[in-house]
Amino acid sequence: MAMKQEMTGAEIVLQSLVDQSVEVVFGYPGGAVLPIYDTLFKQNSIKHVLVRQEGGAIHAAEGYARSTGKVGVVLVTSGPGATNVVTGLTDALMDSIPIVCITGQVPQHLIGSDAFQECDTTGITRPCTKHNYLVKDPNKLSPVFHEAFVIAQNGRPGPVLVDIPKDVQFANGNYTKKENIIIPSHRLFEPRIFNNNEKINEVVDLISKAKKPIFYIGGGCINSGPKASELVTQFVEMTGAPATMTLMGLGVLGSSHQNSLGMLGMHGMYEANMAMHDCDIMINIGARFDDRVTGRLDAFSPNSKKIHIDIDESNINKTINVDVPVVGDVTNVLTEIIKIWKKKNLKINQTDIKLWWDQINNWKKIDCLHFINNEKEIKPQYAIQRLYELTKNKKTFITTEVGQHQMWAAQYYKFEKPNRWLTSGGLGTMGYGFPAAIGAQIANPDALVVDIAGDASILMNIQEMSTAVQYRLPVKIFILNNEYMGMVRQWQELLHGGRYSESYTDSLPDFVKLAESYKAVGLRAKKPEDLDNVINEMINTDKTVIADIWISKEENCFPMIQSGSAHNEMVLSKDQKQDREAAEKGKVLV
Repeated sequence: MAMKQEMTGAEIVLQSLVDQSVEVVFGYPGGAVLPIYDTLFKQNSIKHVLVRQEGGAIHAAEGYARSTGKVGVVLVTSGPGATNVVTGLTDALMDSIPIVCITGQVPQHLIGSDAFQECDTTGITRPCTKHNYLVKDPNKLSPVFHEAFVIAQNGRPGPVLVDIPKDVQFANGNYTKKENIIIPSHRLFEPRIFNNNEKINEVVDLISKAKKPIFYIGGGCINSGPKASELVTQFVEMTGAPATMTLMGLGVLGSSHQNSLGMLGMHGMYEANMAMHDCDIMINIGARFDDRVTGRLDAFSPNSKKIHIDIDESNINKTINVDVPVVGDVTNVLTEIIKIWKKKNLKINQTDIKLWWDQINNWKKIDCLHFINNEKEIKPQYAIQRLYELTKNKKTFITTEVGQHQMWAAQYYKFEKPNRWLTSGGLGTMGYGFPAAIGAQIANPDALVVDIAGDASILMNIQEMSTAVQYRLPVKIFILNNEYMGMVRQWQELLHGGRYSESYTDSLPDFVKLAESYKAVGLRAKKPEDLDNVINEMINTDKTVIADIWISKEENCFPMIQSGSAHNEMVLSKDQKQDREAAEKGKVLV
């Protein structure tokens, strides 16, 4: 029988984290977790990063996890400490990010009595976690923690919460090493595999007969690990078919790859959306048919046979009915597909694929990202372009907040590798980007980490400036400042008659002075000629930097599929419309 070691509950928690090779914990102390913090004080194995609000801890852990592939760990107190992480837990669940969140709870005899800083943490977080626990016995702490880490990473990744009453943290119990824990199979959340060999053969045969195929690549290709991106790229090249990526899938296939059509969906590329509408075979790999991608469901890719490869069986036929579902991990499934493709020596008909690419290249002539610069004000598209050009040769991680700036970043910043683009996709959480950048910088101390932000979003978690400065993190905040909640204003303009109800932000802080008040560096660009100097100074400053970029106030983000529209009903800007008219008349575009 395995030897067991007696410890306090708090010591068991820390030893479990050490046993799981945890390097850093993001957290905020409070009464219900002080025993754990006291134990943390006595050791040097794990680094703790003190955030300034619990919501910052969970987003920082997400940034850490997404940039490394490791589990992000959070430690917060009971009551409001726990409720403040609910948004981040939901964000991690929707974007499949592996998180283990530890929350304190009042002593067991006070549970249910409306005690100070008590809440039903497991009840509140059940819908927004992959699994959660209330641990009432110190002897069960180590089995629970080791199980929690397996669940967070296994199958479709996601957040797991462990709630620990304060008396359990003080009580003595036995610690069991992770190799001695037997996890019940029903806890492993493994995807069920049904007739995969038969399905994979069906997938291969269907693709080989395609005339107008398209790959639809999602975040699952990143969550599956680095091998998945390599396999996706290999299979795309073997078939010669075009590929488009979701917001969460950017970087799986490099932006400069000749088969890449860029992003699809609401603010995706014109050619990607048109190809999705007109294709005859769609190969969805690791995407969940999100509504921002599909547009109007009854008009989504109406004439195609649909293949869906996903690790989560619940995603199959959830919103879009597919013809060939394959439930499994992307890496495993693609390995088998490529093996059979090679064994059968298959190819897509070259005449058909050439005609398909001719059509796609015609759509490309519309130049859906075209904009006209001017000398008086900085266009947001231009700001992102210059940021990309001046950072593309560095190891750069880009995080974003949520809004117009997020979409411009997805459109104009080119990602050649996975795990370099960290954004809130499913939940769309304003305030995500800055703490996520802190987490990514902690994980990648030698990298350049830039949070592309809007002036409204950055204020959601601006208190984390104190965290960044305390830990001497050279995180860069690149604010596209138009004094509006930009995406809200755009929707109000397009859908609500230009009635800008509460979307204008009066009395914004002076972001340069704000940075300086935190002993950070503040920079500002008001005109196009200022931009490169500000970006270069931002990059070369070894401190936390806020770069306040004053952009055109009323610029909108195009192209756009309006709510309730189909992919072939994209709204273009005035400049882009002129391009389309010229293309339809057969004119050569410059």
